[in-house]
Amino acid sequence: MRERLNESMDPLSKILTLSEGEREAKGLVHTPQEIFQQPDTWWRSYEKLSQLAPELESFLKRAGVFNDLYARPSVFLIGAGTSDYIGRTVATLLRRVWQCEVCAVPSTDLITCLDDYVVAGKSYVWVSFSRSGDSSEGVAVLESALDRRPEIHHIIVCCNGEGRMARTVSEHGNVCRVILGDEVNDRGLAMTSSFSSMVVAGQCLAHLQDLAAYGLTLDSLIMAARKFLPAAAELAEQVVAEGFSKICFLGSGALHGVAVESALKVMELTAGRIVTFSESFLGVRHGPLSAIDDETLVVGFVSGDARRRSYELDLLEEVRDKGLAKNILVIAPRVELEDEKRLAKIGIVLPLEIAAADCYRPPVDVFIGQLFGLFSSIRLGLKPDAPSPRGAISRVVSQVTIY
Repeated sequence: MRERLNESMDPLSKILTLSEGEREAKGLVHTPQEIFQQPDTWWRSYEKLSQLAPELESFLKRAGVFNDLYARPSVFLIGAGTSDYIGRTVATLLRRVWQCEVCAVPSTDLITCLDDYVVAGKSYVWVSFSRSGDSSEGVAVLESALDRRPEIHHIIVCCNGEGRMARTVSEHGNVCRVILGDEVNDRGLAMTSSFSSMVVAGQCLAHLQDLAAYGLTLDSLIMAARKFLPAAAELAEQVVAEGFSKICFLGSGALHGVAVESALKVMELTAGRIVTFSESFLGVRHGPLSAIDDETLVVGFVSGDARRRSYELDLLEEVRDKGLAKNILVIAPRVELEDEKRLAKIGIVLPLEIAAADCYRPPVDVFIGQLFGLFSSIRLGLKPDAPSPRGAISRVVSQVTIY
């Protein structure tokens, strides 16, 4: 009976049916479960933000986010690695809804070049994202800003209430904390559910004044994710089994953030044994296209916007017509019939049944990067929970000397 049940399961679900001993021996205790659980965690993150909404809205009013248009602060979205890419995926939405300058700034840049980014006399809101809250650079940047620029308002979004960032800000009036549930404080090396849950938290921040309306969008994302995840797992395992030595992820706008994060996931989970890179659809022509060859899988996160999609399909058709890639995989929402026909001629199409705008899609689209990373790691004989056998990288970057 169990064998029959396994035959009907997608590859990710099959991993979760392995015995605890098998999963531990193969380094599959945390990462597969953390990928699988994501749709269930998003609503709980939404509920957490809903509880904090009055406090957060009051905080943002004091910070000037709802002032007259030209009196609003600049917003920095801060993090390192995956936490930086959270900022890249939510910047578009926050800029659109808050109607102020919003940009993602890596904490790894701020720690060395703080004065190059902060203009004296200008008001700022910093939103810092961190899974552990213990990253050396993240903590140091926060402490430096609190000491040298006490007028800056801070929102800390992290998954660990016991982390140094959460503790550091506990006594400061210009700081508001958002601590997500411990279940999304991923124990695997690579951030998966912590990434998507903090992206959802960022989307909630954008919609603090209309969270009920955003809740409808999130509900549609969750339904789409539950349908998309098993299909993506099936396809990812199949394509990984066919083999490739490089993978190029392409996206525009918020989906470029997904492309960057997906490239990092595959690199981390394969210890760099698969070469990964990412670009925008239009940017890839300006040099990186030369790196796409017959051992490269190209993955395109195609826009739901018709004008943007026209540029993207032109690029993918160019890659196909020049015979550059080993294969092309397209993640695409519902599109017009004419574009559907174009997509079918380009390569493999993985449909995403969602009507939401591109800026809301990152929590769902990122599944494909996570799954390519997971199944590639398994195929290479690595342990996905700890895929860096020589210890080149670790779950928390903490051994950095701060000057």
